[in-house]
Amino acid sequence: MQIKTGRAGILAESRKPLVVDEIEMPEALDAGQVLVRVLYTTICGAQINEIDAVKGVDKFLPHLLGHEASAEVIEIGPGVTTVKPGDTVVLHWRPSNGIQSRTPAYRWRGQKLNAGWVTTFNEFAVISENRMTVIPSDFDLKIAPLFGCAVTTAAGVVNNDAKLKIGESVVIFGVGGVGLNLVQFAALAGGYPIVAIDLLDHKLEMAKARGATHCINAGTTGDVAGAIRDIVGTGGPDKVFETTGVKSVIEMAYDLTHADGTIVLVGVPNEKVTIYTLPIHFNKILTGSHGGDARPQIDIPRIIKLVKAGRISFDGIITDEFSLEDINPAFDLVRSGKAGRVLLRIADR
Repeated sequence: MQIKTGRAGILAESRKPLVVDEIEMPEALDAGQVLVRVLYTTICGAQINEIDAVKGVDKFLPHLLGHEASAEVIEIGPGVTTVKPGDTVVLHWRPSNGIQSRTPAYRWRGQKLNAGWVTTFNEFAVISENRMTVIPSDFDLKIAPLFGCAVTTAAGVVNNDAKLKIGESVVIFGVGGVGLNLVQFAALAGGYPIVAIDLLDHKLEMAKARGATHCINAGTTGDVAGAIRDIVGTGGPDKVFETTGVKSVIEMAYDLTHADGTIVLVGVPNEKVTIYTLPIHFNKILTGSHGGDARPQIDIPRIIKLVKAGRISFDGIITDEFSLEDINPAFDLVRSGKAGRVLLRIADR
């Protein structure tokens, strides 16, 4: 393989800062594997869950992280047909066309360094063919990482999970990277009214600019549920999107949802949630989202067309940019909840 070493952010120990260090690349590409140079990547809440081991003991330590990036293809392994060297691609965690390869085995400090089918916090990465989609070479490489998770997830939540119809009322709890995109896709789909809820006024202003008809600061509003009902009606909203993963917010969101409505849990809770399940036996729908059931090879080109047509915009969703060396301060900012999507500059093209 052309590249022998590269720098990476490594999860060596749960609930500890990542270690930025040199790693050794695999000796050769296996069937369905693609070597890429990662250009820009964004941070998703899923990586915080991995670092914090919210699903239990992490059996794969040490390992690499990240699942949404823009990258350039350097080399392809046997059997790869959907990409070629020189292609510009979006890296994503949802499967698409092509081979699902074996996961790569890197080396770090004399030991095996684990990785999944896609990782993005490393300068050079061996990625499964079906975890990348070719995009135009002139597309904004800083915006492109959003298509690996936040954008396609939001589009899928609106279209596939909630099946939002024109004129249905929408409530979105948490307007970070995914939530802001939920706002604009709900607006594009004809939802009305669209109520954005957050703790930070500047994020609510961003939501308003993307189509939210009403904004509620949950930190300064005494009765959030009452304020929502005043907007959408006493029966509650038709579609509710919960992105925070906070137990109390999930419970309130579920209770608020109309008896014939749908609540989609996008955020992952780290403690048990208590709900009264009887309404589910009738018409209320409670569902989790697995990336909005997005189909990257179809959804990414469609969304790029909408961007080029001026129908949607992702300007301003990325609020902060860091280098790979500053990955831990970047995570601190994400944890604070004060940012939109945080971008990591991995390598210059």
